Amino acid sequence: MKHAVKERTQRLVVPVGSVLLGAGDVVVQSMTNTDTADAQATFQQVHELWQAGSELVRITVNNEAAAEAVPEIIDRLGAAGCQVPVVGDFHYNGHELLRKYPKTAEKLAKFRINPGNVGFGRNKDKQFAEIITIAKDLEKPVRIGANWGSLDQKILAQMMDENARREVPQSAEVIMQEALIHSALDSAGQALDLGLSENQIVISCKVSNVQSLIAIYRKLHQRCDFPLHLGLTEAGMGSKGIVASTAALAVLLQEGIGDTIRISLTPEPGQSRTEEVVVAQELLQSLGVRAFAPMVTACPGCGRTTSQFFQELAQKTTHYIRQHMPTWRVQHPGVENLSVAVMGCIVNGPGESRHADIGISLPGTGESPAAPVFIDGKKVTTLRGDNISDEFLDIIGQYVQTRYGRAKTPS
Repeated sequence: MKHAVKERTQRLVVPVGSVLLGAGDVVVQSMTNTDTADAQATFQQVHELWQAGSELVRITVNNEAAAEAVPEIIDRLGAAGCQVPVVGDFHYNGHELLRKYPKTAEKLAKFRINPGNVGFGRNKDKQFAEIITIAKDLEKPVRIGANWGSLDQKILAQMMDENARREVPQSAEVIMQEALIHSALDSAGQALDLGLSENQIVISCKVSNVQSLIAIYRKLHQRCDFPLHLGLTEAGMGSKGIVASTAALAVLLQEGIGDTIRISLTPEPGQSRTEEVVVAQELLQSLGVRAFAPMVTACPGCGRTTSQFFQELAQKTTHYIRQHMPTWRVQHPGVENLSVAVMGCIVNGPGESRHADIGISLPGTGESPAAPVFIDGKKVTTLRGDNISDEFLDIIGQYVQTRYGRAKTPS
């Protein structure tokens, strides 16, 4: 197997705003779930996703009201200092909306179209060509995103018929995979014939089955050099969605496959949309592919630990870091590599704390009510009393200021 980073840098590079897809770093993408016609709500959610660390944000452009709102949304983002590239997601009527609202086409950083519903029958090629021509004229990249939920049934039926005539037919699952790949790559070929350049095309083939997704992207990786967008579609809610997405994407990323990723979580009621960004970042950081924010190591707890207290401190520490990252990311370059440990007793606490840049070993059940703090492998102080949490967070803040300094401002 080739080295993952080397493999990525050999692929085509697609510029999307300030992001270079295929340039080596795997890019985190997210998507809004607001009604795009509500410019204020969509602006606010895009801004929140960007603050959480999303490097591309996709929005639905499904009707005239949504298309009309896009320029206002992007202008508001710019006025707020948010330069995140915004991707327009088009289905069925993208050709009409892009033609009727040229400012929307100009403002969007990228178009996403689905070859399974870009058009039907005799209109399919015509409507696909219209979108590609607009993208070509505006020098916009396009993601050609096939999905098994909207796979072109004509292609699937044809391939199923061909398979049935084979002496040893393949499984229906394999044929479905091949149909998705064929749909995406055939559309990419048409886009090239229409004048879109190779470095303006991104490919995705999404399914909701882990093993199928892995098989499809391994084949795509062998058959094309286009940047690949990874994601398990309709992954699900909560732990199910997180585990399934991680199981699929971790295998592919470890093999050097993938240039952008999205974790398609169903938000729980009242839950922030930003969770999908956090999960994507933590997946990449856990694999050692990229670093986004300081990692907090915390023990799971056992009969030795005073569970409530160290759980609360681990939670407060994680929240404190996430809350400060939008500022730290700008003012303290390199802070994303900081490691923090919050441990619950003397068994592994001091050792794990020494391994981290900053670590605290809290007293377990029956232990002396003292919490030694370690910085860069050395014990520097012992915290006691009712303010251990606040004092430890202050130590983290001071360490960030001292170790990572401040970003140089242009003269």
